[in-house]
Amino acid sequence: MARGEDRHDHSQTRPKSRLGTIKAALGSTKTRAFLRLLTSVGGSRTQHTLRLLPFVVMAVVALIDFGSGPTSGLLPLLALGPAFASVACGLTRTTVIGLLALALCVVLGLYNDVLWMPRTNITMVAIFGVTLASVLASAGRLRHERQLADVRSVAEAAQRVLLRPVPRRAGPGIGVAVSYTSATAEARIGGDLYEVVTTPHGVRIIVGDVQGKGLEAVETAAVVLGAFREAAHDEAKLQGVVVRLENALTRELSGEQFVTAILAEITDLAENTAITIINCGHPAPMVLGADGRRWFADPPDEALPLGMGSLKASEPVPHQILFGPGDQVLFYTDGVVEARDGTGQFYPLYSRAHLLRGTDPQLALDALRADLLRHVGRPLSDDAAMLLLRHRAARQAASAA
Repeated sequence: MARGEDRHDHSQTRPKSRLGTIKAALGSTKTRAFLRLLTSVGGSRTQHTLRLLPFVVMAVVALIDFGSGPTSGLLPLLALGPAFASVACGLTRTTVIGLLALALCVVLGLYNDVLWMPRTNITMVAIFGVTLASVLASAGRLRHERQLADVRSVAEAAQRVLLRPVPRRAGPGIGVAVSYTSATAEARIGGDLYEVVTTPHGVRIIVGDVQGKGLEAVETAAVVLGAFREAAHDEAKLQGVVVRLENALTRELSGEQFVTAILAEITDLAENTAITIINCGHPAPMVLGADGRRWFADPPDEALPLGMGSLKASEPVPHQILFGPGDQVLFYTDGVVEARDGTGQFYPLYSRAHLLRGTDPQLALDALRADLLRHVGRPLSDDAAMLLLRHRAARQAASAA
């Protein structure tokens, strides 16, 4: 059991890609399965401003027309009121704004003595037509917003079932924190998965990434998590859990689909805690020592991704890393290290690991997630899941108890 400092280059800034050759051979199927739905305007202040905008526009047009006389020809601009109303207002408000625009057109026509001129009559017909179209557009927008609310409600319920909240502590003195960012923001869930289960055999952990996106990926993630939650309690060895996951996926997957995953088991040794790891084609976890060193725990023998076990006859070989007081281990999916900024630069996870030195594991992981989103500067192109384990010092554990 080595900490890895003799086998790994500490100047390494990104873990090696585990699936480069596999993805090149099989072809990437990580195409977005869901089109982004129409989202509502964010922020109560912006929403309030948009609702006032039709009145402001019509008031400005009326004031200018009053001041400039009948030669200005601004009456057609009153149609902007109901047009803007369809963006943020309901059916009743949009209708009222349309009627108000017509009333202003009549008042201004009488004031300028042009009410019965053909140009004014055409303007009134145009305002009526724009109002009717705006009411229909507003009805469609409200229907889309209700559908979006239903999708979010279902997604939140599915997320609570699929990705249950993990315990903040895993055994005495072990802190746990998780972060999940879905590439499909409206759906809230995707193909990444994680779980922490306390069993008679120790604390067992899985972090994985399902090939592909959309409902199919979510269904596969549900199969993996369901099989893991059952096998983690039944199997005495971590290798047995991997076999159970393989069997479950063999019944569900078809074609060239697979799931990259890393399974871990925390057991107590005489003086330290050890983490046993089986890496199934997943990015290696990053270890942060209490002395400030950090490295990626590359496995000496990496197993194939789940769902491809039939291609390799040998049983996956676990390896161990020491996990002493003050140490941290960060598990993550490839959506973290493959996130790019506007210039195409990958997220430098290794150099940003200092953000995990905060006193609270969850707040520290939230700071790392916020830094990841700042680096990308836009919605992520792939799901990103992170799970942080922290071995609290003896005095911290005693204080927490």
